[in-house]
Amino acid sequence: MEDRHYTEEQVTGARQEHVVRWILGVSLLLIVIAMSLVWVIPSLTE
Repeated sequence: MEDRHYTEEQVTGARQEHVVRWILGVSLLLIVIAMSLVWVIPSLTE
């Protein structure tokens, strides 16, 4: 029987670059900024 060794990239089929973590972090930051602007701009115009 052959003893096969696979890399993590071969097993998952993708490289692990934490891209999803960056996308979630940036989108969360943009949502917080947008929600703040929706709250601040009307309060300044009153």
